Amino acid sequence: MMEQACTTILVGKMATIDGSTMIARNDDTFLPITPQRFLMYPAVAGRHETLTSNKNGFTAPLPEKGYRWTATPNVEVASKGVFDESSINEKNVAMSATESVYANERVLAYDPLIKNGLAEDSLQTMVAPYIESAKHGVQYLGDLITKYGSPEGNGVLFSDKNDVWYMEIVTGHHWIAQRIPDDAYAVAANQVAIQEIDFNDADNFMWSDGIREYVEEHHLNPDKTGWNFRHIFGTDTEKDRHYNTPRVWYGQRCLTPEIAQEPTSSELPFICYASKKISVEDVTAVLGSHYNETQYDPFGHGADEDRLRFRPISMNRTQNAHVLQLRNDVDDAHSALMWICLGVPAFAPFVPFYTNATDTDPSYSETPLTLDMTSAYWMYRTVSMLTESHYAQFVQEDVDYLKACRQQLKTMVSEIDAASEKMSGDDLTAYLTKQNYAIVAEMRERTMAMIGQFITEGLTLSKLTFNMDANL
Repeated sequence: MMEQACTTILVGKMATIDGSTMIARNDDTFLPITPQRFLMYPAVAGRHETLTSNKNGFTAPLPEKGYRWTATPNVEVASKGVFDESSINEKNVAMSATESVYANERVLAYDPLIKNGLAEDSLQTMVAPYIESAKHGVQYLGDLITKYGSPEGNGVLFSDKNDVWYMEIVTGHHWIAQRIPDDAYAVAANQVAIQEIDFNDADNFMWSDGIREYVEEHHLNPDKTGWNFRHIFGTDTEKDRHYNTPRVWYGQRCLTPEIAQEPTSSELPFICYASKKISVEDVTAVLGSHYNETQYDPFGHGADEDRLRFRPISMNRTQNAHVLQLRNDVDDAHSALMWICLGVPAFAPFVPFYTNATDTDPSYSETPLTLDMTSAYWMYRTVSMLTESHYAQFVQEDVDYLKACRQQLKTMVSEIDAASEKMSGDDLTAYLTKQNYAIVAEMRERTMAMIGQFITEGLTLSKLTFNMDANL
């Protein structure tokens, strides 16, 4: 399987500034251009269909009934696969899949990956519309892995209004999941992250059948004491210390800056406790980061050796970034917000969508494969490209643009909540659908103005310039 490179953040409800739960991820791919859509799939009943993956041949029947749910699939599904990737269903259960993880050769020797098992391209489709809580999502997916096996290592994020779970599938059939404590957060980056497991605590840990016996039978635990999932199943290589651990280090540096750690440490903690309450803006700042204010920033002034040493969190091949927020300070019908960034998250805004809605603006749902500025994907990729291409000249204007977007979006969400507080049922769903369109329109106006300003300024930056006497 080809290697992928996402970054994950999970935050419990007591660790957030407003009491919401949040799961978030940069969905990274192999190329800088992989057009994405944002869709609202309707609920289904009486269905008799089979899902067949065009990536690895995985085949399974789809359940007859499914809840309404959102998704961010590829546009070019024929060659790239569907990859629905991130969603919140009508039961307010959020899911993001996947964070690619890699097991070591010792554990894979006795439970190898299953070539035509349930892979990332089909995983969201097979699980998200059918789960009723975050914990149910873990068990539902675990049962599918038992039945079909897995062809790759995957970290899967689940949340509802109360619970946040992170599940790591590491071999053909074995996995572990941990509930993030309410007052904690976690960051993961393409390396097995979960550490010590308490098999006597079924409220906070879940696992595949027979995993302890499997480890004991094949002598897989390298530690003298304890049962550390990362030590047993994970990798600890030079590549990890160059590509993976620095991203975890920087995320923790942003959220817990008072703790001194090394970016190449193999023992960065999974469960962390922030020094202050975490907001959506804090999470999006991490997802949009590139070792800002360190010698490792590729846009910084450090030595080339440092600036190019570590793979940053935000990249031009982040195909979408998302924060799935379930709020506890509003009723269930208003609770679920899906913050989506279709540009490079360092330079483009995260736009909120109420998921209690029936469709999305065509600029999100009808993304073309080639450049079209009526498309949100292409518009936000354009503002990102222009900013990076003239970074020194444009970055402050982009920072100001993003700040203004965040302020306006927070205002709009607050006003929408207040205006629809007494609505319910179909009337509320129709209203929130309409307001999603209004949010898109507001952001389009701001972003196209920013693009126009960048192009106008860019025309003055040509190297094909020659100054001479005005009288000649």
